[in-house]
Amino acid sequence: MITSSQNHRVKLVRGLLGRAKERREAGAFVAEGVRLVEEAARANWSMKFVLYDESLSERGMQTVKLLTSLGVETEQVTAQVMDSLSDTETAQGILAVLAFSELPYSPAADFILIPDQVRDPGNLGTLLRSADAAGASLVLIPPGTTDPFSPKVVRAGMGAHFRLPLRSMTWDEIRQFRTTPASGRILLADMQGASCWETDLRQPLTLIIGGEAEGASPQARALASQSICIPMAGGSESLNAAVAGSVLMFEIMRQRKGK
Repeated sequence: MITSSQNHRVKLVRGLLGRAKERREAGAFVAEGVRLVEEAARANWSMKFVLYDESLSERGMQTVKLLTSLGVETEQVTAQVMDSLSDTETAQGILAVLAFSELPYSPAADFILIPDQVRDPGNLGTLLRSADAAGASLVLIPPGTTDPFSPKVVRAGMGAHFRLPLRSMTWDEIRQFRTTPASGRILLADMQGASCWETDLRQPLTLIIGGEAEGASPQARALASQSICIPMAGGSESLNAAVAGSVLMFEIMRQRKGK
């Protein structure tokens, strides 16, 4: 049992929770909570090790036993150590250190999301969760958007990271990538755009969702071929980035399913 906060694994987890640089250098990130660890296990995601404490539920202990039987290193820590590591208000009793892995995507990917300058981790995680649920093929993360593997983004994504291909790219790389035959139109969510209800979203496309504070970057606007909006009643001027992106992505799904 790990009892010291100076243990090398505890120090590694603390670094991974706190800094994107540490995550990049270690090639790893943290998933906390029974559901996220279960999702990672279900996806056969590579795990470096798992830490848990005595407060873990029976369901969580079954997951620990399963992972142990599969050869994953699991180790118990004291409740105090787990509390010191938890990124949530109340410790979840289990966390896993996972290896970075890039899920493959089809060259014919026809529904791509670009969350541009989305700096709030909760908003980015929600966008990833919605993209996964709405059938997006790929998410491109441009400069200025928060690290998609930060603990709050992973938590808000609720397992989307284990199913949805993500790629971090510069704007030059994104422009080059978007020259593929399946690229289609590049649509920017903007209040001055055409109504999403009256826009044909059945063809291959890339959807850009601008950030909460400043909206889309000049690079994103230069890349977009068309703007679309969500018509709203009353005096509302805009929606939260995660809400707007989710509405638009589910409208894409609705049109493509012909309903």
